[in-house]
Amino acid sequence: MSRTPLVAGNWKMNKNTYEASVLSQNIISYLDYETEKIEAVLCPPFTDLRTVRTVLEFDKTFVTLGAQDVYWEKSGAYTGAISPVMLKELACRYCIVGHSERREYFGETGLDISRKAQALLEVGIIPIICVGEDLEKRDEGAKAALAFITAQLDAALQLIDTSDISKLIFAYEPIWAIGTGRTATPEQAQEISAGIRVHLADLHGPAVSDSIRILYGGSLKPENVALFAPLPDVDGALIGGAALEARSFVDIVKAFA
Repeated sequence: MSRTPLVAGNWKMNKNTYEASVLSQNIISYLDYETEKIEAVLCPPFTDLRTVRTVLEFDKTFVTLGAQDVYWEKSGAYTGAISPVMLKELACRYCIVGHSERREYFGETGLDISRKAQALLEVGIIPIICVGEDLEKRDEGAKAALAFITAQLDAALQLIDTSDISKLIFAYEPIWAIGTGRTATPEQAQEISAGIRVHLADLHGPAVSDSIRILYGGSLKPENVALFAPLPDVDGALIGGAALEARSFVDIVKAFA
């Protein structure tokens, strides 16, 4: 089955409003018609969503908007939280959930992630669900790493209706390769991505599994993206640091296109 590649740039807690405007404009200016074969998503901080949305709408680009997190309630006394409805009003098409930094620094559980994904689907936003192992689990071997990741996946799916599974996107992010300069080998990325797809096929059938996009995220940059773009079970990338510089992000987009 043909799956449209997707590259999402996770800006994390970077870029003020002015910087967000400049970065998004530069990204658009460097893209060309060839990248219409792919989806590119910008995921700025909450405070920059409207700014980036304005840039994307003005340039009538195929680049879409995503958020970095969400809370599962539609409204209420949840100080500091952002609801799926608010993201929908800002034209967010995607939202990252379960990033390793949210799990580690903010104590997010599998149930939290499942609630967020379910709430996003209810308003028509596509969740990008992150899964990945730490160095200790990786050192136990590929089998242990995959078992850890599929357990994360199962926890994230516990509240998701079966009919919605095919709408999801998964991002494999080896925690030991995020911001460390270390990168999983192409063989490791393919092995885990294929393992995720096999697990989904066992649970929901090959038709669903074949339709789901699986991204790779872990110190991916223009210098090494050519090793990962051709992998049969890797359908794009979730980019961190390289997404903060327009040319490096666009080079990665083009590699997958």
